[in-house]
Amino acid sequence: MPLVPSPYRAPIGLRGGHFATIYPTLFRRVGTPVIERERLELPDEDFMDLDWSPRKNSRLAIIGHGLEGESSAKYIRGMSLALQKRDWDTVAWNCRGCSGEPNRLLRSYHSGVSDDLAHVVDHAISEGYQCISLIGFSLGGNIVLKYLGEQGPDIHPEVKAGVAFSVPCDLTSSSLRLGDWDNKIYMSRFMDGLKEKVIQKNDKFPGKLDLDGIEKIKTFAQFDDRFTAPLNGFQNACDYWSRASSKPHLAAIQIPALMVQAANDPFLPGPCFPREIAEASKSFHLEIPRHGGHVGFISRGSEYWSETRCADFLEEAML
Repeated sequence: MPLVPSPYRAPIGLRGGHFATIYPTLFRRVGTPVIERERLELPDEDFMDLDWSPRKNSRLAIIGHGLEGESSAKYIRGMSLALQKRDWDTVAWNCRGCSGEPNRLLRSYHSGVSDDLAHVVDHAISEGYQCISLIGFSLGGNIVLKYLGEQGPDIHPEVKAGVAFSVPCDLTSSSLRLGDWDNKIYMSRFMDGLKEKVIQKNDKFPGKLDLDGIEKIKTFAQFDDRFTAPLNGFQNACDYWSRASSKPHLAAIQIPALMVQAANDPFLPGPCFPREIAEASKSFHLEIPRHGGHVGFISRGSEYWSETRCADFLEEAML
């Protein structure tokens, strides 16, 4: 049933998928929230950095970034400011190694680290929050939905809702789609960041990685097979994509959850639009606007449509 009709229409001139994807990065102006950084020490002796808004409300939104993103990204700041205006505290969490400092362990962050999100949720509950929402963009959205499905009926009662935008919920198809010629500019940018992180790890753990020919790696298939999978306990890229995808977990979600996927998202092929799962679910909502690109959803005002939509859904979920 929860296949949601979308009212979103991008401004004229901003409707192309690639343009909607690139425009916010280049041209959006968004304020910088006041934050307090906290280093969250993890049970395996690694760490993640959390950026908290001033703590003054009873409700908390936990916000996660996309691949090679971090907590100061414009889409994170925009969402944080929009929710703070509506009496939410926010905490933007940085995946391991994404806050400007390499993480301590050989393992890396990846698209399926729902165990790390679980640590953030547990920490928020220990801080006294009893009304928590989870929000994620792209990779961060996959982590949110995977976590919600894995928890199923056993989810903490303090966690009330989840919202995810532009989610590569089927990592196999989305990883291959990003290898297509028309996505070369995005793939090149992702590869530059990911390879730099591997080089930093090699400096920290000499002899643990084989960097021979790393400059020839051009796609996720090559990179994930060579580095992501073995560093994180997967057999190969295909095993990683299968086990880290949120799509197999969507049907198990038991609290209100919204996934927004633009029909013209250049990163997402057909398998990333799980209509049948949404139609059969009482909790998982799927909304497919015609426009929006990948983490775009541009509006003319200072607040983007995705931020307004997220806030509205959370208010409905709290009723």
